[in-house]
Amino acid sequence: MTPTSTVFLSGYAPASQPGLHACRFDAASGVLTPVASHAGILNPSFLVLHPRKPVLYAVSETGLASDGVAGSVWALRLAGDPPTFTPLNQQPSGGDWPCHLSLDPSGNWLFVANYGSGSVVVLPVQADGSLGTMTDLVQHQGSGPNAARQEAAHAHSATPSPDGRFVIVADLGLDQLVVYRFDRQAGRLTPHQVTATRPGAGPRHVVFHPNGRCVYLANELDNTVSLYDYHAANGTLRERQTLPTLPPAAPENTVADIHLAADGGRLYVSNRGHNSLAVYDVAGDGGLTALAFPPCGGAWPRNFALAPGGRWALVANQHSGAVATLPLLGAAPGVGQAVARLAVAGASCVRFAGANEGD
Repeated sequence: MTPTSTVFLSGYAPASQPGLHACRFDAASGVLTPVASHAGILNPSFLVLHPRKPVLYAVSETGLASDGVAGSVWALRLAGDPPTFTPLNQQPSGGDWPCHLSLDPSGNWLFVANYGSGSVVVLPVQADGSLGTMTDLVQHQGSGPNAARQEAAHAHSATPSPDGRFVIVADLGLDQLVVYRFDRQAGRLTPHQVTATRPGAGPRHVVFHPNGRCVYLANELDNTVSLYDYHAANGTLRERQTLPTLPPAAPENTVADIHLAADGGRLYVSNRGHNSLAVYDVAGDGGLTALAFPPCGGAWPRNFALAPGGRWALVANQHSGAVATLPLLGAAPGVGQAVARLAVAGASCVRFAGANEGD
């Protein structure tokens, strides 16, 4: 029997059209087969699955000025095979253009990063998976040297530490990684440490190494990836290494997503513009060596996911309107040519059911 997985996809779509999709993924062929979809949410651009409840969370990436309504977060129950999407409820995201969601390790709290407003919100997860009223909102202030992109704070992700004691917020507008201490009883964030990136770097997403001692940061604006040593007991970061995500003479580009292989041996970063995945070998001490910059199978790779088993990457190519399946290779270039594509309007996010949702 061919092993299959359930994959959830999302795209930038009007509420009148399906923006959420469930698919079967064939691990032998790399083919995605749609089995269900859901309309009713405007721009469900980022998703996270609860690790123990049959619930999917989706942002509605909207803003007051651009859409006439501030952002929100939806909770949807998943049931049956193929799965059906049943909305449980929605809550305000506390700002404009929510772009990233993450759950703390207990699954009791959802963190929301509002890019447009430069804020981070904490929402409690109820027993049935629905979302309660926000317990905290932290607002960032300031700007960076890139006048077009860093005119104000732009919180781009909020990622809890493996033990749930801290949350790292990457603020693209401030060139900062802001570490908060997290009160897991009250659902509140307390400022703990600020680590400045290089001016104009535009920090976007972070991912923890399985050893818990290394953090990798995708810098959107200066097209780099950085390695930080993380002190788990103290919740502090120290930069150790920074490498480019592009080969020499590459076209204009902005970095998007970042993921680490399950065994911690390979790191991947998506390049929008160059339309590639930057591939790095990861040494035993966490250090990075650039391997190659192979094509991503489309245009504007906003988000991607590594399939369980380590054989495939599924890339949401937004401008192509498709999710491409790419084989993962042991030797250079590390990623092969696309073997399959599935049309998804405004493709933006890929989530495997049962996979780690911490990044």
